[in-house]
Amino acid sequence: MGKEASEFIQVARRDAVAQVTINRPERRNAFSLAMWERLGDVMTELAGDSDLRCVVLRGAGGKAFVAGADIAEFDEVRSSAVQAAAYAEIMDRATEAVKDCLCPTVALIEGACVGGGLELAVQCDLRLSNASGRFGIPINRLGHCLPYAAMVTLVELAGRATALEILLEGRILSAEEAYAKGLVTRVAPDEDFEAEAAAMVKRIAEGAPLAARWHKQFAMKALHPENISKEEWAAPFESCDTADCHEGVRAFLAKEKPRFIGK
Repeated sequence: MGKEASEFIQVARRDAVAQVTINRPERRNAFSLAMWERLGDVMTELAGDSDLRCVVLRGAGGKAFVAGADIAEFDEVRSSAVQAAAYAEIMDRATEAVKDCLCPTVALIEGACVGGGLELAVQCDLRLSNASGRFGIPINRLGHCLPYAAMVTLVELAGRATALEILLEGRILSAEEAYAKGLVTRVAPDEDFEAEAAAMVKRIAEGAPLAARWHKQFAMKALHPENISKEEWAAPFESCDTADCHEGVRAFLAKEKPRFIGK
């Protein structure tokens, strides 16, 4: 992995929030294989930071979150089943690192969010789009199939029927239609997007960080409640023993803003 990938995947930290920017606007932030590898490294490192309260992913330039993979390199890196499997292993490492990140993750989507961009966005906990957002996975035009890692998350999020509609038609959806189908958490007018994005991230970062991390774990387990053990069923109540919980109750009664420390 060269200097190029580090320039295309940039990380900025402000207090307890990290922003990962896909910085290739001249190509509508299309992902190269080296960029997927870099993203995997970045997200793995951020996942180990216990002081983080939110990780934001967004594309540079305001025209695209990610407009898919860099198809120009496919002849070199994805022209056979063997190459495609190796490519997917690197890509899956990156998207799974986003999905498995302990703290909340937010995709801030402006413009195109297609192909690998949508595969990346659906792994985030929340997805805020501007009204100009466009969504789809038109790989039927390439003759490619969606790997299982992305398929599982897409079906969980939007349902089998919507996943098949996206893949079989290859149609590009508006932000409002993507919201109606469950692909997007919220849509903001273009002119209000930055303010709404900042407010969303602020609300997350000001919440109790331990509770946020637990909620992520419990929401995943809730997909298969039949597998939750008796001991796991009682786990949410452990939050009542934390200093943050006591602080939250104290601040509420005192009509003050709580100061959570993650303990």
